[in-house]
Amino acid sequence: MKKIFFTTVSLGVLALGSPALAADLPMKAPPAAALVYDWTGAYVGGFGGYAFGNHNLNNALGPAGFANFTTNWETHGAFGGGEIGYNWQSGNLVFGVEADGAGSNIQGRDNFALADVNGAPMDDFNKLKWVASLRARGGIAVDRLLLFFDGGWAVGDIQHTNTVAGGAVDTFTNHRSGLAAGGGIAYAMTDNLIGKIEYRYYDLGTYSRLAPLNTAMPYNVANTYSTVLLGLDFKFWGGGAVVAKY
Repeated sequence: MKKIFFTTVSLGVLALGSPALAADLPMKAPPAAALVYDWTGAYVGGFGGYAFGNHNLNNALGPAGFANFTTNWETHGAFGGGEIGYNWQSGNLVFGVEADGAGSNIQGRDNFALADVNGAPMDDFNKLKWVASLRARGGIAVDRLLLFFDGGWAVGDIQHTNTVAGGAVDTFTNHRSGLAAGGGIAYAMTDNLIGKIEYRYYDLGTYSRLAPLNTAMPYNVANTYSTVLLGLDFKFWGGGAVVAKY
């Protein structure tokens, strides 16, 4: 009987002392929440790069061989300008819109590949004077890294000069519109500064010269450009680093 009594009392003392002992034990700290970059916000910046243009001219002589042009030439040169845009992030998906404009020194010629109506050699030269675009963007974000694609409308001015050897020069400017599309990688170096590398393709369509002011045959020229650019943007409104949700 005494053993039963002492056993019961001992168990009661241990039960009363357990909360105090538990309170004295060190508590494990909860894991720290990770910081994840938020791409949402407006930004403004600048960019510059290099471009290669392709130009297909067709006249009454028709295509040369199996080609889709009478003659073809390339242009190349530097370009640069500014941009403004806005991104919105949902989960790891980023959507946005961006507008940009650039001055250009992209130029080239066909080096007297054709002749005029009298058989005299003539040279065709063109230069992209400026180009601008308005594009929708979409991408996938991994913290501060963003892989994006974009596409939209483009507009620009192309100056064309046709020179007949020993004859007249016909110079005119074409205001063209078409499409722009591309993609690239952006990285948020700080909460506000974002660097990027991007490929962008422009198709500014075809312009025609139906009544040249010299002895050239009537012709039309189709124009496309492939560009690679580097950019730096400043995000002046929107999120930065945020606490990740668990």
